Amino acid sequence: MTSRVPHPMAPDPSLESLAQAALDVREGAYAPYSRFLVGAALRVEGGRVFTGVNVENATYGLTVCAERTAVLKAVSEGFRVFEAIAIATDHDPPATPCGLCRQTLAEFALDLPILLVNPKGRRVQVHLAALLPQAFRPSDLLDRPGRPSGSQP
Repeated sequence: MTSRVPHPMAPDPSLESLAQAALDVREGAYAPYSRFLVGAALRVEGGRVFTGVNVENATYGLTVCAERTAVLKAVSEGFRVFEAIAIATDHDPPATPCGLCRQTLAEFALDLPILLVNPKGRRVQVHLAALLPQAFRPSDLLDRPGRPSGSQP
């Protein structure tokens, strides 16, 4: 079977606890319209794990993805350094994050290891940079006309 994931690598066994956390939390997703349950488990510097699920809305634009839920929880608790994320779906092969989630994760860690999993035991690992080549980064806002050199956005 061919993978839809560019540059997949052998899954890191140390990420298995993240995979299980993503699978466990996935069952709490609110997806009455798509029935596409997603769970995410984000490990931050220091080893703490933040989980998230997708929360759909009748006005689809207000839907929040599992990955962004986990990121928002981590950031709201003061964490900015991300070590790895596991994302669980029932898709085979496991589904990759959407573009919004890729860009959100890239804000903090373009080299982030991503473990994609499903309940059947399938594991696919990739780095975020492979999913979002040439990402727009905070550094792209630096050193532009009218902005002091090296200043933060």
